Amino acid sequence: MNDFSKQQDSVSSVLKVFGILQALGDEHEIGVTELSQRVMMSKSTVYRFLQTMKSLGYVQQEGENDKYSLTLKLFDLGAKALQHVDLIKIADQQMRLLSKATQETIHLGSMEEESIVYLHKIDSLYNLRMYSRIGRRNPLYCTAIGKVLLAWLDEQAIRDILAPVAFERKTAHTLPDIDALLAELATVRETGFSEDREEQEVGVRCVAVPVYDRFGYVMAGLSISFPTIRFDEQQLAHYVTMLHQAAANISQQLGLARYPYPAI
Repeated sequence: MNDFSKQQDSVSSVLKVFGILQALGDEHEIGVTELSQRVMMSKSTVYRFLQTMKSLGYVQQEGENDKYSLTLKLFDLGAKALQHVDLIKIADQQMRLLSKATQETIHLGSMEEESIVYLHKIDSLYNLRMYSRIGRRNPLYCTAIGKVLLAWLDEQAIRDILAPVAFERKTAHTLPDIDALLAELATVRETGFSEDREEQEVGVRCVAVPVYDRFGYVMAGLSISFPTIRFDEQQLAHYVTMLHQAAANISQQLGLARYPYPAI
């Protein structure tokens, strides 16, 4: 089978899966025979796809009657997507205010498995700027946003998340191992902000603070990134204050009663 034929088969399989999911969504429960008629596939093909979706947790079998129905796993995925849409929409205004005040690159990121993913970005107004893009993944251990996302988890959860990760020394400043990271995360919890001190890229620093959902859990990190040549340590406190105020505004619009840093 050539590559083109394999690609066609893959597309066909995806279309079949979504056809089955759509049909399941139209009924509370449905048997294989009726489902195969609805989607115009053989019973054996429908059964094979159902068993795979069942093993992945998207479909359940209703008791002894051989009928199938959707689980809430798809709802959970949709809820997460909507949460990010709401977050980005709310964060955009605050990020633009930060951009106007600092003229530096502003990022919003969340955790996905053992990485951060950039959800939104406002580019620096300077010609010299940090390279990044929405959707790009970066390690948790050497980024300011990553440290913020990890800091309020318990130690075992952090170790579990980073178990498959090799601590690559991207620069001479990169933290060497998880124990060094855990020590720094204790400081992040105490101060309420994190830093990337040229740990991801030489010549680039970053400061980040947490964004909370309505239940008080850290759901994202908000950061300012800048080249070291445009920064001195006296700016740090000012950047942290602005970030906390922006993150507090975002978190409160997401339903948080009170942002937990009284110094803002």
